[in-house]
Amino acid sequence: MRHRYECPLRWADLDLLGHINNVKYVDYLQEARGAFLRACLHAAGVERHESDGLIVVRHEVSFLAPMRLGGGTVSIESWVTGIHGGSFTLDHEIFRETPEGERTVYLRARTVVAPFVLATGAPRRMLPEEKAALLPYAESGDRARPVQVSVPRERALHFPVQVRFSDLDIYRHVNNVKYIEYFQEARIVLFKKSREALADFPRISVVVAQTDLEYVAPITLRAQPYDCWSAVTAVGTKSMTIEAEIVDDSDAGARGVLAKSRSVVVFFDPATQRSVVPPDGYREAIMTSLGGI
Repeated sequence: MRHRYECPLRWADLDLLGHINNVKYVDYLQEARGAFLRACLHAAGVERHESDGLIVVRHEVSFLAPMRLGGGTVSIESWVTGIHGGSFTLDHEIFRETPEGERTVYLRARTVVAPFVLATGAPRRMLPEEKAALLPYAESGDRARPVQVSVPRERALHFPVQVRFSDLDIYRHVNNVKYIEYFQEARIVLFKKSREALADFPRISVVVAQTDLEYVAPITLRAQPYDCWSAVTAVGTKSMTIEAEIVDDSDAGARGVLAKSRSVVVFFDPATQRSVVPPDGYREAIMTSLGGI
């Protein structure tokens, strides 16, 4: 069995290409996840206590097709692909469907969620009644794997992550969706560094095809920015891989790596709405401007 949620869209969700921005998809997943958990826990008679919280441990997000605003809502199906001692895994599909049942899928994603004790911030085990509530929605699926990145600091680009008050969730941590936004901001700054090197080439856009993100430790509100380091680690025929990490390297209370991300972006032609192979020399110019690979 799968849970289906109709998610409303907003004009502010669009990016410069007129597509739904990649960050917003993860925001939609958060809305669908909340609706799913309310439905399955209520059906099983499981009460949520004020002392309990849920945190996202990992996202694996595959963007399959650009989505536009038309229609007002988008459908999201959610189901369970793993129930473990201290976490559970949800798979999602975002799509639109015609009256004849023809489905256009825009995104497939996997999210690992873990319960924790709100007062102490410590993780806790899944309760038997929580596992039982999830079981009706269980299907077989691959287990999510930790996101491993290796960011070469000697050529990585630094981006200061300034947390806003509105970035916080009900636990007073930065909301999981905002991490995706922070990595997007760092990625844009990285692209800007290549602008001069690409001045003699035709303008080519990029779209995000895949984002995997590992949440290592909570980010909290403070005046001092956190540090994001990002670098291009691979360049293919039609795509680039960007690895990044957000760290706390402050002198007082330094906690090391707080989040890790790997994103694949695809070279894209807005006129044809298709991926493209850049002209000769384009990829080499990017690599040279960013310090090589």
